[in-house]
Amino acid sequence: MAKGYGRIFGWGMAISALGTLPLGTLNVAAMQISMSSGVYEASLFSMGVALVEVAYVRLSVVGINWIRHRTSLLRFMDWLAFLIVAALAVSSFVAAADASGQTRNVILNADINAFVLGMTMSAVNPMQLPFWVGWSTVLFGKGVLQATRPHYNWYSTGIGLGTLAGLAVFVFGGRILVAKMNDNQQFIQYIIAGIFSVTALVFLYKILFNKGAAAALKAKGVDMDEHGPRS
Repeated sequence: MAKGYGRIFGWGMAISALGTLPLGTLNVAAMQISMSSGVYEASLFSMGVALVEVAYVRLSVVGINWIRHRTSLLRFMDWLAFLIVAALAVSSFVAAADASGQTRNVILNADINAFVLGMTMSAVNPMQLPFWVGWSTVLFGKGVLQATRPHYNWYSTGIGLGTLAGLAVFVFGGRILVAKMNDNQQFIQYIIAGIFSVTALVFLYKILFNKGAAAALKAKGVDMDEHGPRS
């Protein structure tokens, strides 16, 4: 690939894949869907997540000034994300408490297309914006990412594939857990419920102490327009 396209593609893919690996709402949700509904449904969920993340990436490099001045929108998204994760935690605990294993998470196993669910859960996580603003700024500063449409396209493509690769670890990992720990499904459900609970508390802490998406974007101290970052 000419003009550094392969380089920016690789950077985008590596950052996204590694950033997807730490336990969080989306990857744990993908794992639980894989465990309860199978790889196909979990893969649809993952594709929905990746699509929205790519959209957030494009916003982080070409329209961040617009979103940074929508503080009330970001705070609303922070609260919405907290409520969804809290609901996931409660639903997971309810499912885990059923020793028969017949009760499922009412959100992750609701009668809604898995792709749409992935898009929705990804869309209400505004912390993706400061994450990608930070990395895009670094890559602009190093000259790896340039303010051209081809660079943005290769960057976004790498990020989308990286997200899918990272989530695939949890999708297929969920199936392995089902196979290896068939007699300990209740224990796994409690672990998943615990992860959602901790995530919800982190969201609430950030909201109450003004450390949410709006504050994180402000802390970056960088304005970005269609020409890249400017101080």
